[in-house]
Amino acid sequence: MRPHRLIAASAVLLAGAAALTGCSGSGGGSSDGSASMTLWQNSTTGPGLQFWKDAAKSFEKSHKGVKIDVQTVQNEDFDGKLQTAMNSGDAPDIFLQRGGGKLQAMVDAGQVKDITDGISSATKKVIPAASLGAEALDGKVYAMPLAVLPSGIWYSKDLFEQAGIDATPKTLDELNADVAKLKTKGVSPIALGAKDAWPAAHWYYNFALRECAPSALEAAAKSKSFSDPCWLKAGQDLQSFSDTKPFNQGFLTTAAQQGAGSSAGLVANHKAAMELMGAWDPGVIASLTKDEKPLPDLGWFPFPEISGGAGKPGSILGGVDGYSCSQAAPPQCVDFLNYIATTKEQTAYYKAYNSPPVNTEAQSAVSEPYLKDVVTAYNAAPFVSQWLDTVYGQNVGNALNVSVVNLLAGKSDAAGIVKTTNDAAKKG
Repeated sequence: MRPHRLIAASAVLLAGAAALTGCSGSGGGSSDGSASMTLWQNSTTGPGLQFWKDAAKSFEKSHKGVKIDVQTVQNEDFDGKLQTAMNSGDAPDIFLQRGGGKLQAMVDAGQVKDITDGISSATKKVIPAASLGAEALDGKVYAMPLAVLPSGIWYSKDLFEQAGIDATPKTLDELNADVAKLKTKGVSPIALGAKDAWPAAHWYYNFALRECAPSALEAAAKSKSFSDPCWLKAGQDLQSFSDTKPFNQGFLTTAAQQGAGSSAGLVANHKAAMELMGAWDPGVIASLTKDEKPLPDLGWFPFPEISGGAGKPGSILGGVDGYSCSQAAPPQCVDFLNYIATTKEQTAYYKAYNSPPVNTEAQSAVSEPYLKDVVTAYNAAPFVSQWLDTVYGQNVGNALNVSVVNLLAGKSDAAGIVKTTNDAAKKG
């Protein structure tokens, strides 16, 4: 049984940190089949960046006259730079699609290509309809899904064992108990890169998923009103949890995924035991270990359940990651999206990013127990919500993320999160 998806569910954050390395400039095609296209992705170095370079080169070999310029845009800058490029008429031809309200804005502005009729029969055989549907609005598909990227807690099995923790926590009370055990061993229980805002907000999103009924989440996605009491309760849960001081020292100035001192780097080097993050995290952690290889003792478990919450037990946050074509992109852009959906490319994507692929044939290549656990939990979830800042669009989402950081910094409270988010929604 496929999980029910929150309205406007779509693509999510891709793994890796990044930096801008080139100009955009929409490409063009010609009647002889030649075309020049730009591609924006957000992996700066390592296997992720190499995947896109290899995929572009391979596609060029089989499509005479086609050239793809792979460019990198730093993850935290991606949305702003893409919006600027779109509005200036200088959009990249192929780009990472966040989805949700951000996709809706592009559709409303006529900036993104409807690829529904261009999806090949071969693609439909290996990409589930539900995954294509996660990239659709009003029955039209606007992005090609690549990876299943739900949220959960990544942890070090060795550090858990050293603290005497013999099972992963299933409830918030159990998580609190494990945090206390880890503190006695002098290790940071949970790494948090709040400098980038969205990782901190993920804690609020997950508390909201546990406190709010699916109907409340769907209603807020449509109305952009956060009057249901569950939104306040989620903030109070986060405040109470934060008061136990579970996060690494200096978490407010810690980056999420850049360098050994980032939250992912703390887990990679056993300076912290856990991190709440999407399923791209194993690849980021691997890039930050001393030998730049996957962390041998890495494990994963779903966000714990909360007693009395209205959310459906087993619900999960996250969705699928995808890529879109700008409205002015040549037809070869859609051909390239079909190409990266093939089993060969999806298997290469999985190996590069250490993230579960959407392609059902490529999923057979997944060998890591933690990724198998992710796929199992995702497929069994009765309800899946997209990242809330994605669902609610850039302006509301950014306000939500910043308000969560303000709570953690002691500058606001749970009521402040609700007020700030409602105020941003009123401004449009």
